[in-house]
Amino acid sequence: MTGDHQTLALVLFGVFVAVTLAITTWVSRHRHGSPEEFYVGERLFSPMENGFAVAGDYMSAASFLGISGLIALFGYDGLLYSVGFLVAWLIVLFLVAELVRNCGRFTLADVVAARMRERPVRIAAGTSSVTVSVLYLVAQIVGAGSLVALLLGGTSGAAQTWTVVGVGALMVVYVSFGGMRATTWIQIVKAVLLMCGAIALTVLVLMRFHGDFGQLLRTAADRSDHGERFLAPGLKYGGDWTARLDFISLGLALVLGTAGLPHILSRFYTVPTARAARRSVVWSIGLIGSFYLMTIVLGFGAAAIVGSEAVRGSNAAGNTAVPLLALDLGGGADSTGGTVLFAIVAAIAFATILAVVAGITLASSASVAHDLYASLRRRSAKPRSEVAVARVAAVGIGALAIGLGLLARDLNVAFLVGLAFAVAASANLPVLLYSLFWRNFTTRGAVWSVYGGLLPALVLVLLSPVVSGGPDSLFPGRDFQYFPLENPGLVSIPLGFLAGWLGTVTSREVADEAKHAETEVRSLTGAGAA
Repeated sequence: MTGDHQTLALVLFGVFVAVTLAITTWVSRHRHGSPEEFYVGERLFSPMENGFAVAGDYMSAASFLGISGLIALFGYDGLLYSVGFLVAWLIVLFLVAELVRNCGRFTLADVVAARMRERPVRIAAGTSSVTVSVLYLVAQIVGAGSLVALLLGGTSGAAQTWTVVGVGALMVVYVSFGGMRATTWIQIVKAVLLMCGAIALTVLVLMRFHGDFGQLLRTAADRSDHGERFLAPGLKYGGDWTARLDFISLGLALVLGTAGLPHILSRFYTVPTARAARRSVVWSIGLIGSFYLMTIVLGFGAAAIVGSEAVRGSNAAGNTAVPLLALDLGGGADSTGGTVLFAIVAAIAFATILAVVAGITLASSASVAHDLYASLRRRSAKPRSEVAVARVAAVGIGALAIGLGLLARDLNVAFLVGLAFAVAASANLPVLLYSLFWRNFTTRGAVWSVYGGLLPALVLVLLSPVVSGGPDSLFPGRDFQYFPLENPGLVSIPLGFLAGWLGTVTSREVADEAKHAETEVRSLTGAGAA
């Protein structure tokens, strides 16, 4: 896109950034620097507000850009992401939301440390939470780079680089100055914008095919260069056993990973009661479910209207399928309608990225300050100094995410999120479930569970085709690929559970029955919850 097209899209970007910065400035005028205010907004949000914020936190660039792109490129196999991301919320609703809200204050480590020796548990859980958050941040930043590169000509490496840096700087500002209140309202605004944009595009796609979804699928198959195979399983994850195991591994990671994501768990602390947490999940499931159904239409619509080859030509990973679809639906690259619709969709996608990175950065900086820093300086750490550390941590995490985002900018954002989900499911979910439901769980079991899932997941990713050994790897010229699967979940998730069990049964520590009973009553009834 050139000329007026770029200008209009950039103006819309600027309007959203200005609005969100205004929200941050307004909220920061009323802050008083307490951890309760910075981490959870003093728990003043209603279930509906928090439900919209959870949806805004969860419906990321991976959802809007990455999933639609994968469906446009691989058809049926791309649906796994939509299904996996949605089904995961059933686990969150029935096993996690209410219990976590009752047992913790700010972070995942609060739940685990309630009945363990705090210091080793908090260090392990904090380390894991920061790792997962950084991996998730990389996916969002890659999405931002792909989007703005398309806006500025499609091949501009400088545009991607400056976009990554700019997004990182903005997320640090949001978190450092506004805390949870500003982040929440940014996520609510973003959720409303994203739903409106997705509904509008879905209606336009269906109108193009006169409401005939079958015709949409047939046209998508014809323009995909794969024919009927495009609508059947196996185009991406079929063939040999390695691809099939990768399919299973990815499915496990997506379904189990949501319940271990730090920025999702922290949202349950922003409401006053466990009942409100459960109701907010119901709100978010309604929004998220509707949205993922629409990504199916958008993905097949991009394949049918734009064409799979055109999508791949713009971005090899498919991250620009939805903006290209909007450009075509509006009348094409040289039309005013196409320019306006593309600019609106691009601005919404950019808003999506900014809102999600703010939530992730807040959760990870809270883990650094509340778990790592306060554990090492437990006696001398004051609440205000803890918040100051969180703000500094936001800067450091932002810088790290920027560096990794520049390295991984050619990978599909939904795929990158799949890796973050695998690490969350391997390191965070086992220790969380054991802490809530296993009476004999010990401190050694908790620490082993975290590291027993975290370290294998990271090592297997480093030794996988994602990093080396192939033309699409991060280092295509190197080959230290020894693990055949792209997603480590099939191996690392069971290892996390096994390590937790092994650490507990080999520990000489006797589980504190009184603490377990107290945690059980508190998790089920909310008695004594913060």
